[in-house]
Amino acid sequence: MNLIERYVAAWNETDADARAKAVAELWTEDGTYTDPLADVAGHAGIAAVIEGAQGMFPGLVFTPGEVYDAHHHIARFTWHLGPAGEEPVAIGFDVVELAEDGRIRRVLGFLDKAPAA
Repeated sequence: MNLIERYVAAWNETDADARAKAVAELWTEDGTYTDPLADVAGHAGIAAVIEGAQGMFPGLVFTPGEVYDAHHHIARFTWHLGPAGEEPVAIGFDVVELAEDGRIRRVLGFLDKAPAA
């Protein structure tokens, strides 16, 4: 699995233990995640944000979007959130900074399309 596939899989993981393992494998211990709704650091904080997103959007799944680009230790990509196989209710654009070991050091997330409140 490539980085985006692993990243999306972590966001879709509903089992708390498996999610914690996926986060630990993807992010450095001091890794951060920042988007319009969250600003957290560390594995527990990142796993909690993922759990919170799943609670806000039960039954919806994250899938990779159309955009992927990378250079040096930086990557950017889009993602979709919605019912499996249907039009996404949310579309985001994330920029990730990778550490020397290939794990994520920082995620900066943006929401291009958000569900109506």
